[in-house]
Amino acid sequence: MLEKKMEGIDTNKVIEEFEAITKDAGRVQRETLKKILEENGSAEYLQNLGLNGRTDPESFKSCVPLVTHKDLEAYIHRIADGDSSSILTGKPIPNMSLSSGTTQGKRKFVPFNDELMENTLQIFRTSFAFRNREFPLEKGKSLQFVYSSKPGKTKGGLGAGTATTNLYRNSKYKSGMKAIQFHCCSPDEVIFGPDFHQSLYCHLLCGLLFREEIQFVFSTFAHSIVLAFRTFEQVWEELCNDIRDGELSSRVTAVSVRMAMQKLLRPNPELADSIYKKCSGLSNWYGVISELFPNAKYIYGIMTGSMEPYLKKLRHYAGELPLMSADYGSSEGWIAANVNPKLPPEMATFAVLPNIGYFEFIPLEDSDECMYKEPRLVGLTEVKIGEDYEIVVTNFAGTRNFSS
Repeated sequence: MLEKKMEGIDTNKVIEEFEAITKDAGRVQRETLKKILEENGSAEYLQNLGLNGRTDPESFKSCVPLVTHKDLEAYIHRIADGDSSSILTGKPIPNMSLSSGTTQGKRKFVPFNDELMENTLQIFRTSFAFRNREFPLEKGKSLQFVYSSKPGKTKGGLGAGTATTNLYRNSKYKSGMKAIQFHCCSPDEVIFGPDFHQSLYCHLLCGLLFREEIQFVFSTFAHSIVLAFRTFEQVWEELCNDIRDGELSSRVTAVSVRMAMQKLLRPNPELADSIYKKCSGLSNWYGVISELFPNAKYIYGIMTGSMEPYLKKLRHYAGELPLMSADYGSSEGWIAANVNPKLPPEMATFAVLPNIGYFEFIPLEDSDECMYKEPRLVGLTEVKIGEDYEIVVTNFAGTRNFSS
């Protein structure tokens, strides 16, 4: 039975709302497209396509071409260079995200706005509700290997950082994460630290200091968790010394990080000896995560696609702890939530949220035709079980293009 309330989230209500919008996905998709076109109808891009205020799917499909990010780069660079007119969206774009580069081998600017932030929180709330039904969390903290580089500026003065930087520095993010029990055990100074390796070391140290309270281990991508525990193999004795003496290693030189960590450290020989004994007794570090964090329920992060090669090593570190794949998205925005968290990452399935964007699908057998002519497209309610598709995303921060 679901908890009625969990740290501000009514998980029953979240699941009921998800079931309502997915059962009536066709109507919700039409309404979502209408909202996108109404909010962005004044944009130069749409004005030039002859929609003339129409918001129905048929007019949209006949007037708005299917494009890739490359086709939009000139518009995006105008925005980044300071053109404040309505170019791709009705409202100004406040920030640019830098994509991970995992698909095309290079990073690209992607517009980021308040609507995408709200979509992110909705995806997180939805997957949390289903996750917590299967693996209920107690009060505690999470060990998160998350990092926020200092945001830069585009030529026109817009904030420019990774998608995670835009999330972590958004005022709505922390309250939204608190509501779904994403209480990071590390202080903000570690997350926003100037040096990745120093922050990683301190994340590990914070996890050990709060080891009995850790409810789950998280990073955006599986490879970051593997890297963290490969690092742990090298520094675990140094971490034990920090805990034993109550003094932070000299390897951490960033002043803000040192000050924040020193507030947490007190000499604790008993904890240090306990961790030392556990690590010394492991065979080739098998099950180190479950040994160090006895109350952890699972390990969570994106584990599909290009992250699958890391699963073997991650399972080695995890021991008996289940691995749970996080949600499905693209550089352009979120698409679907993992509502079957018990499935292993290799079998993970994702449910599209029909109110966060307008989604179309190209049968994979037809995808090569995109190079030569307009492909055959099917709607969200027209996809067939067992067939493969390319996804086309139209969201509140851009236009109709391939996800990547």
